[in-house]
Amino acid sequence: MPIYMDVHADLGDVTEQDIKDAHERDLAIQDKYGVQFLTFWFNSPDGEAFCLVDAPTKEAAIAVHKASHGLVPHNMVEVEKPSVGLFMGNWEKSAPNIARHDDGQLDSGLRAIMFTDLVGSTQISSREGDAAALALLERHDLIVREALSSHAGREVKHTGDGIFASFSHVSAAIKCALEIQHGFGEPKNTDIDEGRLRIGISAGEPVSQHEDLFGAVVNLASRICGHASAGQILVSSAVRELSVGKPVSFVDRGPMALKGFDDPVRLFELPLNQFG
Repeated sequence: MPIYMDVHADLGDVTEQDIKDAHERDLAIQDKYGVQFLTFWFNSPDGEAFCLVDAPTKEAAIAVHKASHGLVPHNMVEVEKPSVGLFMGNWEKSAPNIARHDDGQLDSGLRAIMFTDLVGSTQISSREGDAAALALLERHDLIVREALSSHAGREVKHTGDGIFASFSHVSAAIKCALEIQHGFGEPKNTDIDEGRLRIGISAGEPVSQHEDLFGAVVNLASRICGHASAGQILVSSAVRELSVGKPVSFVDRGPMALKGFDDPVRLFELPLNQFG
């Protein structure tokens, strides 16, 4: 059967217990509809919940919600189990209950999305040959993957000239990005230095009005990365807002026109001198 993720938005002042009770009512009647609710995420500050469900159709999953408690989702998208794991982490450890982080805290379902990109790799290949370009890419991959491992990041996809990754915490994405840029600046990497790497980070919920899992968040992170200069880390306003109270600072770079977005998007630079 297909796997779906839905979003229940504008829940107001509902509590964790309210959400658990609603989920229990789903579980109580799911067999009548040939549906299995796998786990769910609760974003209390924003009044949102996200359910992962194994169902023959969207309509069957929605019918369970409607019959059990009446909270019909605002949107539902078809997803693949491997993709859910790459974005959300090991969600199966919480099944069929509410998703939690390893420390026992509630998992809101929000994720930070990071893109890295090697600037000028095509020119390097033309000027120095394919072997030099491949060596540069391999070194990039090693530095990025080591940083991902250190900061609980999950590689979603290799993009050819970079890596697309997901983090359960914005703070981890920030630390990872700083470590990556620091790695490119170390003396032992002077052969690949020259500020050839740029990084973009966004953050948001898994399901919105988009038809893909983290669709809008992924698109934004990709565009932010493409807008960054070599040697720069740019982030969205959501990343900055989710970092309030953390020992990290940003420089406001103002609203920028990004392809695919109707309105200008305010971007912030993460200064590299904060590593360590």
